[in-house]
Amino acid sequence: MASKDSTPPYQSAARISDSQCFPQYTASLKCLEEFNTDKSKCQEHFDVYKECKKKEREARLERNKTRSLFS
Repeated sequence: MASKDSTPPYQSAARISDSQCFPQYTASLKCLEEFNTDKSKCQEHFDVYKECKKKEREARLERNKTRSLFS
């Protein structure tokens, strides 16, 4: 069984805090807080976060292409 300190064979983003996009996520939330949930003022933050998640997903799919379920 793997210990807490061991690194998994691939990066996991099961929790948002594990995601490479966590800074963009928190920036979006801070923007909403700052502008009293006026989403229109935070659209740029949302777009940056969305693009980051898209790239993260593409990288995960690419990694999974080379992984075998039986290894």
